[in-house]
Amino acid sequence: VQLQASGGGVVQAGGSLRLSCAASETILRFNYMGWYRQAPGKQRELVASISSGGFRNFADSVKGRFTISRDSARNVVYLQMNSLNPEDTAVYYCNARISSQLYWGQGTLVTVSS
Repeated sequence: VQLQASGGGVVQAGGSLRLSCAASETILRFNYMGWYRQAPGKQRELVASISSGGFRNFADSVKGRFTISRDSARNVVYLQMNSLNPEDTAVYYCNARISSQLYWGQGTLVTVSS
């Protein structure tokens, strides 16, 4: 399984970005897919996830600002990020789980300028 993350970039505070995670096979196989981020000097943290049943989970810091969605026909999971602030600056990674196996994509850098 390969995951390709894209959509990062530089945005001003208050702006929006949409990240995409394209899977090499049907995402219907995955028990869940998620987005993590890692800021400089910090541990990687969960941002948002969506289960195969559609249950969504968000970090407290992004609730009300970020949404996660999927397009099963395109095998893509999206992370819509609104009202971005400099604390959201990080490398964002997507991952997916099939049973006990975890897969990670490469990161995409999001930089929010003040």
